[in-house]
Amino acid sequence: MQTQRVKDMIKTEFGIIDNFDVTKNYSSYEPEKYHCVYIDDDQYIDDWWERLALMKTYFHCFSRPEFGLARWGVTLIPPESLPAFQDIVVSDARINKDKQLVLLAQMIQKAIEEKKYMIHFGV
Repeated sequence: MQTQRVKDMIKTEFGIIDNFDVTKNYSSYEPEKYHCVYIDDDQYIDDWWERLALMKTYFHCFSRPEFGLARWGVTLIPPESLPAFQDIVVSDARINKDKQLVLLAQMIQKAIEEKKYMIHFGV
């Protein structure tokens, strides 16, 4: 049954950009390049939306400053927004039951420690 649930899940993926390039357009779908972890978009992003909308981000490239996540595109999350993102993830009580949320929280912590941008691939 778990296999069926993952198959039906609408995934949203997050990874770490090792060498951020302010001139690059990151709109290509490359989750394996950034060692992405995924979470269920419907289950989490909808619930977090108001808080996510306060985070400074960039859509597809550094020249497109925005707030929140590009639901159907690519979002670049700068290091200064990561503590707010981490707070959203770790304050969700479902983290105790979902290993994907734990992996996401660990990835955010690593990006914070290394002062790196994260990338988000929407649905």
